Amino acid sequence: MLISEPFDAQASARDRIVASACRLFYQDGIRATGVDKIIAAAGVTKVTFYRHFPAKNDLVLAFLQVRHQRWIAAFQQALAAENGEKNPARALAAALHSWFQQPDFRGCAFINAATELADTLPEALAIVQQHKQAMCAVIAAYLPAEQQSRAEIVAFLVDGAIVQVQMGKDIERTVLLLGETLGAILGR
Repeated sequence: MLISEPFDAQASARDRIVASACRLFYQDGIRATGVDKIIAAAGVTKVTFYRHFPAKNDLVLAFLQVRHQRWIAAFQQALAAENGEKNPARALAAALHSWFQQPDFRGCAFINAATELADTLPEALAIVQQHKQAMCAVIAAYLPAEQQSRAEIVAFLVDGAIVQVQMGKDIERTVLLLGETLGAILGR
């Protein structure tokens, strides 16, 4: 499950700023990443940066929206590639396994954002909640009709596995436990 996109030096200034923010916010954290670092990575001037994003919070919201779109698309693609309709438990575990092994894996950008921003940016928390609802909807779409009510439980377990791996737990063991738990819940 590949979420990151290569940096395109020929892209518009706004797109380079967003791409740089996506990489740096995910890699280093939102609070730890200063505007000057993003400006340098994007190869733009401060004037250009502030013309597109009058405040860092505006860029944070753009980052979350772009990350949401990319993550949901990658998640859907990974589940489809794993034939998710036939065995959702195995497909979910395999999709996450692939993501966990990415060299730039640093957990869930939305869990990280909720933790970092807490009560300081309610608009960000709204995007985080929308993302988690969309993730749950994607999961539900891969479950048989009689099991779609379990999508929220499955999403809860997926988030738990993400946090476990982010905390340094063994990927193989985490995915195995997730797969077994999902199999028990979903009956496969």
